[in-house]
Amino acid sequence: SSEEVLMDSTTATAELGWTIFPSQGWEEVSGYDENMNTIRTYQVCNVFDSSQNNWVRTKYIRRRGAQRIHVQMKFSVRDCSSIPNVPGSCKETFNLYYYESDSDIATKSSPPWMENPWVKVDTIAADESFSQVDLGGRIMKINSEVRSFGPVSRNGFYLAFQDYGACMSLIAVRVFYRKCPLVIQNGAVFPETLSGAESTSLVAARGVCVPNGEEVDVPIKLYCNGDGEWMVPIGRCMCKAGYEALENGTVCKGFFKAAQGDHKCLQCPINSRTTNEGATNCVCRNGYYRTDSDPPQMPCTTVPSAPQNVISIVNETSLRLEWSPPQEGGGREDVVYNIICKSCGSGRGGCTRCGDNVQFVPRQLGLTDTRVHISDLLAHTQYTFEIQAVNGVSDQSPYSPQYTSVNITTNQAAPSAVSIIHQVSRTPNSITLSWSQPDQPNGVILDYELQYYEKWNSSLTRSQTNTVVIRGLKSGTIYVFQVRARTVAGFGRFSGKMYFQTMTEEEYNSSIQEKLPLIIGSSAAGVVFIIAITVVIIVCRRNKIKIILSPGMKIYIDPFTYEDPNEAVREFAKEIDIACVKIEQVIGAGEFGEVCSGNLRQPGKREILVAIKTLKAGYTERQRRDFLSEASIMGQFDHPNIIHLEGVVTKSSPVMIITEFMENGSLDSFLRQNDGQFTVIQLVGMLRGIAAGMKYLCDMNYVHRDLAARNILVNSNLVCKVSDFGLSRFLEDDTSDPTYTSGGKIPIRWTAPEAIQYRKFTSSSDCWSYGIVMWEVMSYGERPYWDMSNQDVINAIEQDYRLPPPMDCPSALHQLMLDCWQKDRNNRPKFSQIVSTLDKMIRNPNSLKAMTPLSSSVHLPLLDRSTPDFSSFTTVDEWLDAIKMGQYKENFTNEGFTSFDVVSQMSMEDILKVGVTLAGHQKKILNSIQSMRAQMNQITSVEV
Repeated sequence: SSEEVLMDSTTATAELGWTIFPSQGWEEVSGYDENMNTIRTYQVCNVFDSSQNNWVRTKYIRRRGAQRIHVQMKFSVRDCSSIPNVPGSCKETFNLYYYESDSDIATKSSPPWMENPWVKVDTIAADESFSQVDLGGRIMKINSEVRSFGPVSRNGFYLAFQDYGACMSLIAVRVFYRKCPLVIQNGAVFPETLSGAESTSLVAARGVCVPNGEEVDVPIKLYCNGDGEWMVPIGRCMCKAGYEALENGTVCKGFFKAAQGDHKCLQCPINSRTTNEGATNCVCRNGYYRTDSDPPQMPCTTVPSAPQNVISIVNETSLRLEWSPPQEGGGREDVVYNIICKSCGSGRGGCTRCGDNVQFVPRQLGLTDTRVHISDLLAHTQYTFEIQAVNGVSDQSPYSPQYTSVNITTNQAAPSAVSIIHQVSRTPNSITLSWSQPDQPNGVILDYELQYYEKWNSSLTRSQTNTVVIRGLKSGTIYVFQVRARTVAGFGRFSGKMYFQTMTEEEYNSSIQEKLPLIIGSSAAGVVFIIAITVVIIVCRRNKIKIILSPGMKIYIDPFTYEDPNEAVREFAKEIDIACVKIEQVIGAGEFGEVCSGNLRQPGKREILVAIKTLKAGYTERQRRDFLSEASIMGQFDHPNIIHLEGVVTKSSPVMIITEFMENGSLDSFLRQNDGQFTVIQLVGMLRGIAAGMKYLCDMNYVHRDLAARNILVNSNLVCKVSDFGLSRFLEDDTSDPTYTSGGKIPIRWTAPEAIQYRKFTSSSDCWSYGIVMWEVMSYGERPYWDMSNQDVINAIEQDYRLPPPMDCPSALHQLMLDCWQKDRNNRPKFSQIVSTLDKMIRNPNSLKAMTPLSSSVHLPLLDRSTPDFSSFTTVDEWLDAIKMGQYKENFTNEGFTSFDVVSQMSMEDILKVGVTLAGHQKKILNSIQSMRAQMNQITSVEV
């Protein structure tokens, strides 16, 4: 950082000539600084005269574009107690004021010598005052204080110092502003930038790439903070192809290089050449190729040779093929195999391609393994199978792929298995069954064989048709049935086992159909299992104290379990002396009182910025207990992503909770103020921090209940911390905040269904809320479910609607949101899994490049409120006009996309087909089609 001085009284070579009021007040004299250099100072010491009001005003100071002004004052103050017979009006402080003006207009009487129109900056007090005098003169104890004010907007300003009864000397005044110096960082030049109007302001500076450099991904920026320091770099510049970064990335110099980047220059890869110096690409030699996805540094490759050593094993009408890889893979590792099937059984005109009925397992094309199983061939038929070897460049070769062929002839095959048996009717001693013909009879079915048994001894019966009546059975007994078909080739396989039960005499007499005892038995087993689980849970709960006290585990303790809540405060929160706390300004309002920023200076520690929650006057004992309960909770936590409690003030008024200060405030408002300013990796980093904090809370057995972006705080380094551990909102009814419902104050939009319906709050319901926070972060603070009412949100969730991906949201992140919104809470991920998943994304940024396709999940997306309701349009042309894509109306008509039914089924290929080549237009049309499809699905479900 650097400072620009606007005025320095120590550089004066003659009298300063500042304006004094009244004349018998301040006096300009020559003095000495701490290094005994001669300087001009102002002093006053009228402590024996009551009602002092002495002013001294500087000359006009031009601000030179600065928005925030800093004033450094060096001064000494006489200790009132060291002055004999000092009156009670003696002071040891003075006041600093400023007055803005576009020109030097001040006179001896204007502006008036009073607080208005002057603006007070602060009352200045000495850290040390002097009282001793020795033979060498006064022993001066020089204090130095810095104050700042802003924003200032006029051309300049005056400073004024007011004494109201002190014996002091104003030794030096230096006025300056801060700026971030010109810097070259991340391959870009950032100009000198003035700091913002507030101490927490971040002023964005746009970088310009060094010569022969160009931006990568996002516009390159740096932010200048209030202390004149550069921070939060976004984006970077890289040297263009053919240039190499030198001198710590400040210069791009011309070299021979295949592509843009930080790497060194290379020679042309194998099987490629170039005739130009400084080339950015090397051309493949004849017969060698690269795919579109191959980097230019990769050697050129060719097609593979044919597979080797083919083995065929025929079993009736199925076939197993195995082979060895080709001798030459073409220099690539992506060799796969295709199977071409030709039927040569007709005897006329050679062989023809096989029909779609032939089955290939695992598949016909793109096989990675060197084997395949082929079934459903025709019996007594000759086939030719070609096994092709292809790789990533085969489609670039003008020649057909290399292959090895094999000829086989199938045998007569037995029929396939019967798929299912149906019970037609039953009596106490008979059952009537039927079944369908096998899918592949492979000839004329001669008859069927039915096998059935009660326990072990089986019986067989034959049937010419697919229906049979089995008689002579025991009443109320379960039997197992299987059936198989027979042709001249023999029996097929038995069907799967089917269980049917004869009627009891009572059932038969009353003709009442009851559930099968087998199912009842299964249900009973389930009930026994549930009872067993319940007993285990009860036993665990009864032994909870033992679990909590297990060595090495730290478990959260609810402060409301203490008979005296003050004891919980004493145990978990440190008491701070009120004298160590200095409140600077009010920054917000909490549930119980004001929220302020200030300083905390504890003995033996450096002064730090803190946030201070105060309890307003006139509180009840219950309000005091609820207010301090947050400190009792927060004090149990120690994690970098959980807001840190410094301590509490309970022994004086007002009662306070003091925490670390988070410069950027709540996450939702911070994201809205910086819409679109961060990379996906930065956003994922924020989400990772929140998840790490929630994992810690989950490990502590603490359920947050109100996880939302408004309850996440952000510091100046963009670290996100979970906050707001007050429980009172769940205890009292307060309908003033529309975020929460009445009768328990549940934030509907962030809360899991089971927590809304049954008040079942767990870490799994916190996981649901985390999914909503993910959506808030990726949409830069948009309100979940937009303007829908709370009841509409509840209804939509019940119907399995879920929030759609925000704009530019990677599909991997939206899938993680959908996982968090699983209806069954047991299916939602644990926070440890979420942290691990986000870590993998951060380590592998390529996983975040895939955007969410048109239909990516079994969950129906909510209607996107950013797109219009298609039902309000009568034609496709009207719809295109509404989404501002009217220039494509003729293209849609010419390609036959003229109805909403057809348009709603359009794919990306169809959109390219109608001539939409701009990525932004493609995305807009795809989003609208997604919304249209969701609306049509909703309408269909309502009609059903």
